[in-house]
Amino acid sequence: IESISLDFIDTEKDVESSEDAISGAMDIIAEEISDNPEYRKDIRQKTIDFGLLVSKASTEDDSVYRLYYDFAEPIKKLANHRLLAINRGEKEGFLSVKIDIDEEKITNYLFRRLTPKHESPSTKYVKLAAEDSYKRLIAPSISTEIRNMLTENAEEASIKVFNQNLSGLLLQPPIKDKIVMGFDPGYRTGCKVAVVDETGKVLDTNVVYCTLPNHDKDKAKKILTDMILRNNVNLISIGNGTASKESEIFISDLLKEIDREVFYIMTNEAGASVYSASKLATEEFPQYDVALRSAVSIARRVQDPLAELVKIDPKSIGVGQYQHDVSQKKLSENLDFVVDTVVNQVGVNVNTASSTLLSHVSGLNKTISENIVAYREENGEIASRAEIKKVPRLGAKAFEQAAGFLRIPNAKNILDNTGVHPESYPAVKALFKQLA
Repeated sequence: IESISLDFIDTEKDVESSEDAISGAMDIIAEEISDNPEYRKDIRQKTIDFGLLVSKASTEDDSVYRLYYDFAEPIKKLANHRLLAINRGEKEGFLSVKIDIDEEKITNYLFRRLTPKHESPSTKYVKLAAEDSYKRLIAPSISTEIRNMLTENAEEASIKVFNQNLSGLLLQPPIKDKIVMGFDPGYRTGCKVAVVDETGKVLDTNVVYCTLPNHDKDKAKKILTDMILRNNVNLISIGNGTASKESEIFISDLLKEIDREVFYIMTNEAGASVYSASKLATEEFPQYDVALRSAVSIARRVQDPLAELVKIDPKSIGVGQYQHDVSQKKLSENLDFVVDTVVNQVGVNVNTASSTLLSHVSGLNKTISENIVAYREENGEIASRAEIKKVPRLGAKAFEQAAGFLRIPNAKNILDNTGVHPESYPAVKALFKQLA
């Protein structure tokens, strides 16, 4: 075969010698092997079953990725969070990453599929073509496919965790009928304090300095004691951020000295600073600075977690790790869906809900939600679900979708405070008669 007859050599096609002819034939075989979907499927599965994800340091600098500077783990056992961390390290230039596998496992598989049991003059060239096909064509693309698959699976698993965590946060039971003091801890800038009544209305605000050794803690105690007694505070909500430990110790000591039963609770303040600097917070509390708005949010979070947390971009609430390493579009869509689902599952008090909370109700958009708030401010509390139809731009279709999720606690018709849709009222009343 090394001395192919000149009859088979076409110099017009750049085939000058038998070596050129053999090389060209091997390239053709290599491409045909690479294009075979069955071979690719088997090789992909073997790589997943026996391959390793390997990462090495691509820099001598120390970093948070030092654990992955000399790392290898079987693909089948690789944890999702590790993969996302490695992906980020590679993206930031600290790691070089590849998929490693014993090439003999793959080439032996190809040899078995491509070569006859008995050797022939062409066998060695077919083997060389198979090795070339795997190294040059198949391995790089299979590696990319597997890494994309692993990343996609890791993203889906992470987003699922984000969804579960967000749902848990939103479904926290509210602490009702309490006057709450929100306490946003701080060191140099002091601790921001805001008192809200049972409905979330701000009654009092202040700033105290009590977390550093040089602070006048007696002065801070006097200020807080006066605020607690003056406003009949029942509960203190302490943010769990910077200086929270010192703040908790200080508040605990303070409450021992007050002749009134007051409790305190540690509250997750994730996203409070994002909300306090947002356009929504500026419109809601134009008279307060950013720091005091954060204290108000921390107070309201224990009164009605759902109503307060829907004001914040779900990605800013801190519902999971590596949230910036997954598809932001997919993450936003999933988290928004969770918020909408929880709001509609719980239901909304149409007379106290903010326009932001109302906008998550099925059938209501931003404009209609703002119109509901404007209507009740102008006309007082909405007395029945039927009255909701009077809200401007809230048409029959929107009412049909939203009515079952809107609650009116003090309505004359008890069904207006349930998940029963108005169109089912006659059936429920008929049932009541049968049960009477």
